[in-house]
Amino acid sequence: MDLVFFAGSLFFLFISTLHYLLYLVYQNPVVPHVARFSLYLTLAAQTGFFAARFAQGGIPFGTNMYESLVFFSWCIIIAYLLVTVKYQVPAVGAFVIPISFILVAAAAFLPDKGIGEIPPALKSYWLPIHVTLSFMGDALFAMAFASGVMYLIQEKQLKSKKPGALYYRLPNLDVLDMINYRALTAGFPLLTLGIITGSIWAQYAWGSYWSWDPKETWSLITWMIFAALLHTRLTVGWRGRRAAILSIIGFLAVLFTFLGVNLLLNSYN
Repeated sequence: MDLVFFAGSLFFLFISTLHYLLYLVYQNPVVPHVARFSLYLTLAAQTGFFAARFAQGGIPFGTNMYESLVFFSWCIIIAYLLVTVKYQVPAVGAFVIPISFILVAAAAFLPDKGIGEIPPALKSYWLPIHVTLSFMGDALFAMAFASGVMYLIQEKQLKSKKPGALYYRLPNLDVLDMINYRALTAGFPLLTLGIITGSIWAQYAWGSYWSWDPKETWSLITWMIFAALLHTRLTVGWRGRRAAILSIIGFLAVLFTFLGVNLLLNSYN
């Protein structure tokens, strides 16, 4: 049953991604409504996916890469919908929702989608707490990344003597910078709590709060990047271009911590 929900989420997320990208080309007011409705259907399908996994194995997400990719996608959609409550900017969806789609599409190609025997280290209530806090923080950093990319594009358009069509479709620089700031200030505490709960879970599972495992090390590096970014924004007044670039670098560190460490380095987490 979980595979049916997974297929549904992939289909609806594709439809949503397609319509958000179309919105950059054709600013028909109907297009973002279709995209948003498809996102709600995606959330429903992904939630059904987690429920089905929970019914089969007892832990709905976080036990393997397959589940983690889908859950990260789910968190990005939630973060985007929360941001759009304050800022009605459908164009942002064209930059952040494709990330969510790529994650689910990547999960579709993973060979192991079944629910096997869950290792004893994962049978802890700290696991869903740690995973939820960490991925919600990372999802907000995806929003900061998207707003940073859009900021750089819009800034280039403004400096051009002949701005292209995107100039009239993207939010202004102040709105993009504010989205970036709000996403960072909400995501950083969640990342911090994710690292703390991860340390508690590590103590429970392996008898040590911190062992300098590659994933722990890169989590700390990522935390330091965003800590430095927030510090410079609050004390030095860094805004705009420099904040956008650091947000992009920070999210690349998030992706490496999540994917690169598992693929390239030896990590037991």
